[in-house]
Amino acid sequence: MATTREISLGSVRLGGDNPLFLIAGPCVIESEAHARSMAERVAKIAFDAGVPYIFKASYDKANRSSGKAFRGPGPSEGLRILSKIKSDLHLPILTDIHDASQAAPAAEVADILQIPAFLSRQTDLLVAAAKTGRIVNVKKGQFLSPWDMGNVAEKISAAGNQKIILTERGASFGYNNLVVDMRTFPVLGKFGYPVVYDVTHSIQLPGGQGHVSGGQPEFIEALARAGVATGIDGIFLETHDNPAAALSDGPNALPLAQLPQLLAHLKELSALVRRWSNA
Repeated sequence: MATTREISLGSVRLGGDNPLFLIAGPCVIESEAHARSMAERVAKIAFDAGVPYIFKASYDKANRSSGKAFRGPGPSEGLRILSKIKSDLHLPILTDIHDASQAAPAAEVADILQIPAFLSRQTDLLVAAAKTGRIVNVKKGQFLSPWDMGNVAEKISAAGNQKIILTERGASFGYNNLVVDMRTFPVLGKFGYPVVYDVTHSIQLPGGQGHVSGGQPEFIEALARAGVATGIDGIFLETHDNPAAALSDGPNALPLAQLPQLLAHLKELSALVRRWSNA
């Protein structure tokens, strides 16, 4: 895969020839205590593995299978919790926004603003995120080809911001299923921005359990290894200490206990791929 540009995030360097980085955390803020605990535990695992880490959690899950599903604490309380985690644990923060009006308030806390896959072509949202000056991570829509993301990136860069990350999370394949075309990663890399693989959402079965989405977590490691083997810059995954009790996306979350071994494998593989690329 082509070498992507480097983005500075404090002492962390994303993309370029820098090591694989990790974006991870629970799908949604379930409570302040749980979000903080997850941030602390994942940060320690990443630190022990020597992998740069960005904590992620959503304050509002606007896109749910059912109107009865848990959405999170909302913007005000959610951003307060994320701000506390950021200041107390000294972690970079990623969270998603769903409307242009949310960009500026979220940017006061988050280091990376994430554009959800279903909103990846919403011009006003992309421009609003770009104008905050924060890094903008765009998840490729399930309905988009990888080359379509060139237009998405251009909307952000035209607004004066080239701090862009492009994330693959699978494409719609029939009903209640997603598939990842591994050719996506080198295609995205040609745009020059860091490329991330959202592995846990790619094994999701959207709406597969009727009122909620299902998942196939047994494939997380195999697909993560495949993505890293293409030379991606970062891995995005949702993890939970008790997926069966998670309030959002538990069926496709990686059990926290499995994260240390997975991260060790991915770090080793990524280093090997980088050596091959630079040979």
